[in-house]
Amino acid sequence: MKKITIAIDGYSSTGKSTVAKQLADYLGYLYVDSGAMYRAVTFYAMQNDIISKGYFNVEKLIESLPLINLKFVKNDDWNKAHIYLNGNDIEKKIRNLEVSEFVSPIATIHEVRVKLVAQQQQMGFEKGVVMDGRDIGTVVFPKAELKIFMNASAQERAQRRYKELLERGEAINFNDVLKNIEERDHIDTTRQDSPLVKATDAIEIDNSEMNLEDQFHTVLQLAKDRIAGRV
Repeated sequence: MKKITIAIDGYSSTGKSTVAKQLADYLGYLYVDSGAMYRAVTFYAMQNDIISKGYFNVEKLIESLPLINLKFVKNDDWNKAHIYLNGNDIEKKIRNLEVSEFVSPIATIHEVRVKLVAQQQQMGFEKGVVMDGRDIGTVVFPKAELKIFMNASAQERAQRRYKELLERGEAINFNDVLKNIEERDHIDTTRQDSPLVKATDAIEIDNSEMNLEDQFHTVLQLAKDRIAGRV
C-alpha cells in the first residue's frame, strides 16, 4: 500500500493533534505535532529570560537558536511521542496557558520558522507522515496528497481548552482562555511570515458540533480515499 503525506492545519484548540494522532496510529504513520516544537522554543525563551509579559528580546532568541535541540521520543507507556528540549522531556511543561500566551509571538519570528520548517520537512521526507500545525499544507508540505483544515467557533474551542486545563488541575478563568484563543487567532492569521490560511486544495472540516469519533471517521475516510487514489 502506498504511503502519503497528510497535512492538518487549523485554528488553535480545534482538535488537530487529537485527530492527527488517531489517524497516524490507525495507518501506522509517523505523527508529528509541529505545535509542540513551537511550544518548546517558547518554553526555552521563557526559561532563559527572552520573553515575558511586556518583554521580548528577539535578537537574543535568534542568537540562541543553535543552542535549541528538539526531538520526539516514543515510549510504549505513552500514548504519543514526547518532545525533548536539549535532552529533557518537557511534554507536560509546555501544555499550560502561560506557554500558550507566548507561543504565537515566538512563531512570528522568521528565523524560528525557518529552523523548524526544515526539521519538519526532514521528518516527512519518506512520506507516511501525519503532521498538524498552522502552515503544514501551505509551507511545510505544499504537495501533500491530503490537506485538511480544521475549524470551530472560538467559544467552542475555548470551552474545550478550558475543560482540558481544569482536568490538569490548573486554576484558570474561562474568559482568560477565550481571550487567549482570540489573540492567538489574530496573531496566527495576520503575521507576515507563513500566516494561518486554508490551502486552496484543503478540505475544511468544521467540528463545532462533532464528537471525536465522528471527526476521526470523517478524516479517516478522506485518508483512505487518497491512499486508494480516489479524489
